[in-house]
Amino acid sequence: MIGVTQAFSKSYAEARVKFLEAAATAGLAVESQLHPEAGRDGEVLAMDVVRDGPADARSLLIVSSACHGVEGYCGSGVQVFALHDAEWRAKAEAQGVAVLYVHALNPYGFSHVRRTTHENVDLNRNFQDFSQPLPVNEAYRELQPLLLPDEWPPTEANAAATGRYISEKGMEAYQAAITRGQHEFPEGLFFGGTAPTWSNRTLRKVLQTYGKNASRVAWIDIHTGLGPSGIGERICACRDDKAALARARAWWDNGGTTPVTSIYDGSSSSAFLTGLMWNSIYEECPQAEYTGIAMEYGTLPPFEMMQALRGEHWLNIHRDAPPALAAQIKTQMMDAFYVDTDAWKGQIISQARQSLFQAVDGLGS
Repeated sequence: MIGVTQAFSKSYAEARVKFLEAAATAGLAVESQLHPEAGRDGEVLAMDVVRDGPADARSLLIVSSACHGVEGYCGSGVQVFALHDAEWRAKAEAQGVAVLYVHALNPYGFSHVRRTTHENVDLNRNFQDFSQPLPVNEAYRELQPLLLPDEWPPTEANAAATGRYISEKGMEAYQAAITRGQHEFPEGLFFGGTAPTWSNRTLRKVLQTYGKNASRVAWIDIHTGLGPSGIGERICACRDDKAALARARAWWDNGGTTPVTSIYDGSSSSAFLTGLMWNSIYEECPQAEYTGIAMEYGTLPPFEMMQALRGEHWLNIHRDAPPALAAQIKTQMMDAFYVDTDAWKGQIISQARQSLFQAVDGLGS
């Protein structure tokens, strides 16, 4: 078994090698869905999939990373550690649960230190019915001119206008307006796209292949960015379904010590969202009873996290920015979604490991 800090990586390329080596050490096959683009350093990008357990298992636990690319630095560490964790693997096997590791749902964002896909799409806003009219985010439309100004860092006038918006409407309203998702500004923040992305289409194929025999499916999708640093909020990742929420709370809330929150009742640090990735499980595995959470690990306060996102999106538009400024923006982006300390990594692994054990207990009950 490897140490906690050894499970984490400083680049996508390193993380992928560690994941592939962990699968090989465990004697597990890897299916690699190759991405059409290259990585930051020219490396091959892929959504790598490993199943630990029999193909005909009736209970399936999905553990996924890098839905929001840069957040893969955290999620990959969890997956690598789990594949080396003999006690955890024995627990899943004893409960008759197959575990499906999906490494780097959005490998482009992971490699390039972006939250979005190569299409500049927020993958977790992209699972819409594109044959129907898409949601309109009027609050984002109002903020768009402020969020991505012509120059970075923002001018004093821009900072003052942003401050007025927050003082008048509140930080929660500011966060919700930006993060809810929008389909109007392709270069903007939290753009949900106007068609399914490569990651959307590829994930659906994975779910069809690996989920077709399961009658019960659980999903732990690993995220970072919201909440107190190092604390993993368990956000119910299901439809607005009382039975699914009740299962999630029975499995994961530890008698209320780690409450499972919901975007539907306002208890979550996340705003109400549409186009969420886990919608795909209902469509691709309709035969299965589904229960899932997003593990959302905190990093920086919301305003600082939003500033990092604004800067990184500005840089994506202004690719001729001075190298020193570009490097500073990318460093701020990493700091907003990954805390490179031993203490933080220890918090991540201990809470993730607990949620994994709880998931197989729930599936096996």
